[in-house]
Amino acid sequence: MNNTRRTVIKTTSAFGTLVALGLVTQQQAMAAVDRAAFDVKTLDDALKAIGGKPATSDQVSVIAPDIAENGAVVPVGATSNIPNTTEIYLIVEKNPTPLAAGFEIPSGTEASVQTRLKMGQSTNVIAVVKADGKLFSATKETKVTLGGCGG
Repeated sequence: MNNTRRTVIKTTSAFGTLVALGLVTQQQAMAAVDRAAFDVKTLDDALKAIGGKPATSDQVSVIAPDIAENGAVVPVGATSNIPNTTEIYLIVEKNPTPLAAGFEIPSGTEASVQTRLKMGQSTNVIAVVKADGKLFSATKETKVTLGGCGG
């Protein structure tokens, strides 16, 4: 059976209900991604926090515009064609805190995520994928004409 986005949304909604009812705490819900990793200040520290230096892979792709007119809301995503992808991280290299987003990918679902990020300046967006305990990545440069992180 091929799980669809609708199945993931239903599962997420059910999990949200458990949190709302108090059956699962917010800390348990957020335990999947180490929160301290989002506080690091350098690219090397961000990579270390998520497991180390990834290998470049053509099976991973970054979805981001070539030019973002407003750095406050840049649509960014990542897709992985690597089997057994369990996590996807989005890193904005020159942001004050580079690790911008982390996603757990439920088994059997399509490994594709989309979100909007703040980008303070033109920089590389790096998608890091964890599959079978190994890290893989892809990079795309996005030029920002109006900064989003205080600019």
